[in-house]
Amino acid sequence: MSSSPRGEDGRDQPASPPPLFSIDSSDPRGELIDRHGLSERDIAQIDALMAALAGLRTAEQELTDASLRYMQLGQTDMRALHFLIVCENTGTPATPGAIAQALGISSASTTKLLDRLEGAGHLRRARHPRDRRALVISIEPSTRSEAMRTVGATQARRVEAARRLRPAEREIVTGFLEDMSARISADGVDWGSDEDAGDRG
Repeated sequence: MSSSPRGEDGRDQPASPPPLFSIDSSDPRGELIDRHGLSERDIAQIDALMAALAGLRTAEQELTDASLRYMQLGQTDMRALHFLIVCENTGTPATPGAIAQALGISSASTTKLLDRLEGAGHLRRARHPRDRRALVISIEPSTRSEAMRTVGATQARRVEAARRLRPAEREIVTGFLEDMSARISADGVDWGSDEDAGDRG
């Protein structure tokens, strides 16, 4: 029987937890993953890649959380401000309808969103220059400056990471991410019926 590792003080130290992003620990009996043709090196590389993706997700979530705390806004609010910045950069009128479509929310939710952001001094409404019946929304310069200085600058570091890759490497990474996005889509998963979900509740 193996004993637990001991620290410098002679006390037993807790055993290291099993790796979360390991094929062997996640699927030891091969119920999910076909290992045919995979060498030990292949498996180790795949494990490292999955761990790197998990690290990226964690870093992105931490960045999102920090951004929301700093700007004192919700996630949908931040997405709306990002959309307004993009519209301003491209000379595209940001109408309430365009905002609703970009964020995937209803007209009523968009109105509440705009009221909230305008009340907090983050945006302003004005009449559309070519259609007086419509409104265009623009981000306030101070909010844009803060968003660009903090969130934007941090997000731009992604570009620096991509810039360090060679063209062929970018194509490989892009293809891999697109393939993985398609494969993990929730559309093809049998989640069971609503009745099944109710039985589990």
